[in-house]
Amino acid sequence: MLEILFEDNHLIAVLKKPTDLSQGDRTGDEAIDAAVKNYIALKYKKPGAVFLGLIHRLDRPAGGVLLFARTSKALGRMNEIFRTREVRKTYLAIVGERPPEDEDTLTHFLKKNEKQNKTYVYDSEVKGSKKASMSYRLAGRSRRFFLLEVELHTGRHHQIRAQLAKIGCPIKGDLKYGYSRSNEDGSICLLARRLEFIHPVKKEKVIITAPLPEGDAWKLFRNVEV
Repeated sequence: MLEILFEDNHLIAVLKKPTDLSQGDRTGDEAIDAAVKNYIALKYKKPGAVFLGLIHRLDRPAGGVLLFARTSKALGRMNEIFRTREVRKTYLAIVGERPPEDEDTLTHFLKKNEKQNKTYVYDSEVKGSKKASMSYRLAGRSRRFFLLEVELHTGRHHQIRAQLAKIGCPIKGDLKYGYSRSNEDGSICLLARRLEFIHPVKKEKVIITAPLPEGDAWKLFRNVEV
């Protein structure tokens, strides 16, 4: 069932569950954007095609806040807000190793391998690479796992997954980036926790927050303020 996190005449944000597709692709699997269009058509009794613009994407095995525009005007303005980085994007990640520092900013150069659908991380610029930056802090720990709060400064392909793996902290369940075993449901423990921005039309501050997932690892951090 679709969980709506925010909705007005211009924008709609939903909770993307791990393994859901943000948007249709060559796999042919049903994507969450189709469910959102159907929801809008039924709720507002729209007879024709429903406009819905995807503003950003989340990796398929990750979950969290997924934001769409309901009008072309809102889509254009939100694309500009994301392009100029006037949006605060906060993620939560569960890792199996303690990071080298409890709080740090990571800057690397990332290069995507299209055939492998994988990003490689370099300490200095290489041909075809893009600069990537993010900050993290150690927000909680259990006997086996560590909870990191991550703030993205750029939005590169698999950025959080690749940069955390680079410092020896692959995300729980993320076999592609070096974690030792998969999660049973095919997810990785990465959550798009919060989006903060100024509304493109109303010019009011908007904060959209996703709830923590139900998985056993996430339950260990229910009492952590993030």
